[in-house]
Amino acid sequence: MRDRTVLVGGVRLGRGGRVRLRPSPGADILDLALTGRTAEIDAVEEDMEGRTHVAVVLDDDPAGIDFGTSGQMGHRFFFSPEELEPAGPPGEPAAPPDRILVAGIGNVFLADDGFGPAVAEALRDRPLPDGVHVADFGIRGMDLAYRLLEGYGTAVLVDAAPHGQPPGTVSVIEPDADALDDANAAPEVHAMDPVRTLALARRLASDGAALPRVLVVGCEPLVRMRGDEPDVAVGLSEPVRRAVGEAVGLVESLVGELLAGKEVTR
Repeated sequence: MRDRTVLVGGVRLGRGGRVRLRPSPGADILDLALTGRTAEIDAVEEDMEGRTHVAVVLDDDPAGIDFGTSGQMGHRFFFSPEELEPAGPPGEPAAPPDRILVAGIGNVFLADDGFGPAVAEALRDRPLPDGVHVADFGIRGMDLAYRLLEGYGTAVLVDAAPHGQPPGTVSVIEPDADALDDANAAPEVHAMDPVRTLALARRLASDGAALPRVLVVGCEPLVRMRGDEPDVAVGLSEPVRRAVGEAVGLVESLVGELLAGKEVTR
């Protein structure tokens, strides 16, 4: 099921949208203590009586909502849409014109295929501009496909991508969205192919939602596994491990260029 959205102060927001909390005067004292705090929407839910409740996680909560692989979840608070307003000063949009999703993808049990999750984890504590969301999707292709339809202007996918270069080489490519084959839109079980995920997202966009621009930050792996080996292999090879820091800097550079409206060429 696709994530719900809700109208907040005239802006339609869904999971990942940023809001400022304005509890009603009669709210619980604990909720009132959060007045003015900013938060990120985790879910929009509806109770048995048809009332809408918005679950949010505070911006400074140390247990972020996007890093479920760490075993932590942010502390969720529930508010009505009327108790929220889009984050940002009055008169400004809730997020930059080009909301950006940075998605780490890959299987941490398949050696260098864990490159994307490693980069997402490294970005976790880095300061990033408002409107930039970092998430480790692992091999959850369906989750990423739905997330791509949530109004992002650009999605930066970070993955181990063999291109015949020396192991550890980091590069940026832009897939041709017009060349996606819907026949290959089925999600995979033990891995996530970015092309398959993009094709799946396009197939799911039955309501006319547009796909974001997609850039892939790829790293040439040294150890490639098919997924049918008898044993798992946790941990990156040395050249790929060294490339994690380079990829972090590259993602930060891309984000800056995208938000500044510069043409990204690599």
